[in-house]
Amino acid sequence: MFRGSFVAIATPFKSNYDVDFEAYGRLVDFHLEQGTNGIVPCGCTGEAATLSHDEQEKCMRFVVERVAGRVPVVAGTGSNSTREAAKLTKFAKEVGADGALLITPYYNKPTPAGQIAHYTTIAKAVEIPIILYNVPSRTGTNMLPETVADLSRIDTIVAIKEAGGNVDQVSQILSKCDITVMSGDDSLTLPMMAVGATGVISVAANVAPNKVATMCAEFAQGNLETARRIHYELMPLFKALFLETNPMPVKAALAKMGLIQNVLRLPLTPMQMDKFAQLERVLDQIGAVAVHA
Repeated sequence: MFRGSFVAIATPFKSNYDVDFEAYGRLVDFHLEQGTNGIVPCGCTGEAATLSHDEQEKCMRFVVERVAGRVPVVAGTGSNSTREAAKLTKFAKEVGADGALLITPYYNKPTPAGQIAHYTTIAKAVEIPIILYNVPSRTGTNMLPETVADLSRIDTIVAIKEAGGNVDQVSQILSKCDITVMSGDDSLTLPMMAVGATGVISVAANVAPNKVATMCAEFAQGNLETARRIHYELMPLFKALFLETNPMPVKAALAKMGLIQNVLRLPLTPMQMDKFAQLERVLDQIGAVAVHA
């Protein structure tokens, strides 16, 4: 189930900072039209950190209902509180999500024993496919390959989004267990697939969904030269989307494409104009189209 290009979808806001469900629907429809293989609401790119639990639940329900079973929906349900993460994961199952993406607990930086206890508690509380999410740049701690291998013995822990920026770590994980690995770094998706990853949970797919999905599909079909060509075509976008903190560039790009308003919740702010000018040049270069301008 977890292969190809899954988009870590942005959460659109109105000018009053409420969730813009009309724009959210446009985004979901855009991905279904463009061939995205799965949709992941309420992750880091979806600004989950500034969504209330009520808003997060409404977003999960909305995406599941809008997608209506056409592609898998994996809800971001992570928290640095095990109790909160379990509650959100239970809700994701209740509304029909196909899986839950759970970030490594952040700020409190649990040891490997604490990470194992956290995920084990949630897995016992909710029977839903779980994707671990390792992103040391945001959490302040790295989930070790040995920890991943231990957790992979739990039947419902089926995959990991690996965003540690390290292909060697993917190799270590897959040498220790047969868990599904998905890239969490767009620029490393192709190298990670070369050592056994099945796809990506992507930031760039917000902006170039068809190209990211095609790159993954071409690699899976053995068309390495085509996949490599798309990788190099998209490399400027992979880098430009991190000129400032994600999802600031993503939202600027989606606004230029006419899909959403460029509104973020504090403490995030719209991109600085000089940085946006760099992003704009890349969008023109890759042919990002103004689909709803």
